[in-house]
Amino acid sequence: MALSTLSQISVTVPVGNDCSLRRSVFKTNNISFSDKLWVIPTLSLNFKTKNGRSRDHQILCMSVQQASTPKVSVSPLNLEDAKETPLNIYKPKGPYTATIVSVERLVGPKAPGETCHIVIDHGGNVPYWEGQSYGVIPPGENPKKPGSPHNVRLYSIASTRYGDFFDGKTASLCVRRAVYYDRETGKEDPSKSGVCSNYLCDSKPGDKVKITGPSGKIMLLPEDNPNATHIMIATGTGVAPYRGYLRRMFMESVPTFKFGGLAWLFLGVANTDSLLYDDEFTKYLKDYPDNFRYDRALSREQKNKSGGKMYVQDKIEEYSDEIFRLLDDGAHIYFCGLKGMMPGIQETLKRVADQRGESWEEKLAQLKKNKQWHVEVY
Repeated sequence: MALSTLSQISVTVPVGNDCSLRRSVFKTNNISFSDKLWVIPTLSLNFKTKNGRSRDHQILCMSVQQASTPKVSVSPLNLEDAKETPLNIYKPKGPYTATIVSVERLVGPKAPGETCHIVIDHGGNVPYWEGQSYGVIPPGENPKKPGSPHNVRLYSIASTRYGDFFDGKTASLCVRRAVYYDRETGKEDPSKSGVCSNYLCDSKPGDKVKITGPSGKIMLLPEDNPNATHIMIATGTGVAPYRGYLRRMFMESVPTFKFGGLAWLFLGVANTDSLLYDDEFTKYLKDYPDNFRYDRALSREQKNKSGGKMYVQDKIEEYSDEIFRLLDDGAHIYFCGLKGMMPGIQETLKRVADQRGESWEEKLAQLKKNKQWHVEVY
């Protein structure tokens, strides 16, 4: 069976190549990808339908190395036909009840904190575009408004409109578990843990989750010029929308979008164990060296030119001449992550502009006017 026909079989495909979870219950199937034989572990999960009957959900644990070349067919292609951005199909007073498909820890043991990749089955009922967000309403009562549900928490979607399984029925979220530590004792204070992030990271396959949206237009991937340059800057889970962009550019076979430009990703995290989706990005780097660049800023492992910790703004400064040239040529630049990232980045860009004899304020105004500047921070 050729990879191009993969979407025609009833499977789901989790992210990455970590198939170690519960290996004892996996069985293997031999599947041919481009005249190569791969031994693929599969796992059957059992979900309950509304009438109580069981529904086997076959998971194909396929590594990104097998999924990126040649590209994977996607469906339904009518997801390309929408003329208007899908917005707020489901609102907080009437959320959609979706189903958790899987929760996978993304980071290694030495990462500070836990980040999870969560796949949600929306049944094709909550379509979205790359760069949008879903709202999640955790169960329980809002402590500030007794008798009312919790407020909506927004999460950038970390998959393309076709989802991780290429069938248009799922969306993926990249969620860091929010925990708080007592300043005096240094111990975790469970009474102050993030309600929604912990709910999502603790969820199990088959659990129900109330979602709203999709929302957002700022981070939509412009596709009017398939040969454009896209410079993507992220800290931590801010990499979520870029994963969607890059899967659309390099993993999926989309008849209406053939990317031939340059995608350049800067990702800032604490250390190697904190890298997110690194296997996917590294594979694109190998397969598409003329179209993808990938720079990591590891604050606890790398030093900047001054001997301090390496942050994304330091990487930007390192390549500043090239970045400014690309921006002058019409490149789009995106920023996503904690809002604390922006002051340092803005200071770096202003300093570089001053060194070049340019006014950063004027340049920024022009970038915004040309719709080249995209920022989503939280």
